Amino acid sequence: MRAHTQMLLTAAAMMLALPAVAANPNAPSPAQVAEAKALLGKGVGFNTAQGQRNTVAYANFLAEQFKAAGFAAEDITITPVDDTAIMTVRYRGKGGKRPMVVTGHMDVVAANPKDWTRDPFTMVEENGYLFGRGVEDNKFDVSMVAATLMRLKREGFKPDRDIYLMLSGDEENAGNTAPLQAKIAKAANAEFMLNSDGGGGELGEDGKPIGYGVQGAEKAYADFEVTFTNPGGHSSAPRPDNAINNVARGALAVAGYQFPVMSNEWTLGSFAAAGKTTPAPMGPAMLAFAANPNDAAAAAIIGADPMTVGQLRTTCVSTMVSGGHAPNALPQRAALNINCRIFPGTPVEEVRKKIADLVNSNRAPGAPEATVKAVGGWVAGDASPLRPDIMKAVTTAVQARYPGIAVVPSMSSGATDSVFYRALGIPSYGTAALFMKASDSFAHGLNERVPVDAIPGALQQWHEVITTLAK
Repeated sequence: MRAHTQMLLTAAAMMLALPAVAANPNAPSPAQVAEAKALLGKGVGFNTAQGQRNTVAYANFLAEQFKAAGFAAEDITITPVDDTAIMTVRYRGKGGKRPMVVTGHMDVVAANPKDWTRDPFTMVEENGYLFGRGVEDNKFDVSMVAATLMRLKREGFKPDRDIYLMLSGDEENAGNTAPLQAKIAKAANAEFMLNSDGGGGELGEDGKPIGYGVQGAEKAYADFEVTFTNPGGHSSAPRPDNAINNVARGALAVAGYQFPVMSNEWTLGSFAAAGKTTPAPMGPAMLAFAANPNDAAAAAIIGADPMTVGQLRTTCVSTMVSGGHAPNALPQRAALNINCRIFPGTPVEEVRKKIADLVNSNRAPGAPEATVKAVGGWVAGDASPLRPDIMKAVTTAVQARYPGIAVVPSMSSGATDSVFYRALGIPSYGTAALFMKASDSFAHGLNERVPVDAIPGALQQWHEVITTLAK
């Protein structure tokens, strides 16, 4: 998923932002823009959705482009993993500093050509947009980073540190490949990671820039299966410990519970920025909470809005239910899936225990306790430190595109590959270079698109960020 900055950016509108007009030495040439656009188009042509077994082919295509740009074959590694793959490219530096990592993902969400206006796996340019599955999520920034590294190699750039490009193959589903690459990054003693699938910029409906968010934290994703069982029986002889009824009680108990209010420097920074321009009562509440995270009244206002409650606490919601085996029989089993987005620093097991307590405390008298188990292997990690060098490099690069634009810290409620790096102690930052209108974002949906004119600025931004932080 392309994790958009948690739409405090819209509120953070700010600052007389105007497009840059002065020439920038890092601006790409027309040929470099054309190369990046071609990389994106070729990338879209590989259907890298789960089960299609095209990820290796996409990685091989990218490998050939890197070799043509001057990368040694031994610095490019492609490893098949189940029906997908991982790709690692090493840009060798002088070794004066610990390595840095840039990540993205090669896979996309499935797309049925019958549902699309255009073939989802043929990039089409139309009315100032590029259409195609993955053209936004995440092949745009993958292509921009690849084109930037190729440009730097041709220009003879000698970084002080190694730069690793690590592309995962199943971010949109199982998430099995990013942990492998995070271990490679850990073994290489990586100092930090930049994620091209997190953060990013937003344009208003008038096309003017609103703000840019650097993602330095994200909530952990977790599913919990709650299961009630009993002997069942004939429907003509109902019993109080009905498994379906107990699942319903459990769902209501979870829905009625609020996890404790929490904060970190990323959320407080977001609220401090957004509160300046957000109308009352939300704006003043954001500012009050940023100044005092113990302000219960401010937290109540923020927590009442579905768009901002995720920035305030762990949230859990019932998403699927199943039960029963016949219309004329008492259910012997009923199960409920509860999906949680867990605030950084909160152990997954702690949340599981709370859910178990809630559903079992509210079950019918005499009913057996529910089993509550975590489903899937997602991990949790603390927020990354708010590093001044990262924020300065990104701010300088973004403001070179849009002078005066606000660059703010952000925490994502969605999940990205960064969680696996943070879990291993590698600070990770979402620094995507794509700016677009919220109304133009159709990632995961039909007719996914990006504006054509986003390419030059994205290339310039990645060039400045990478060269600054690699020195």
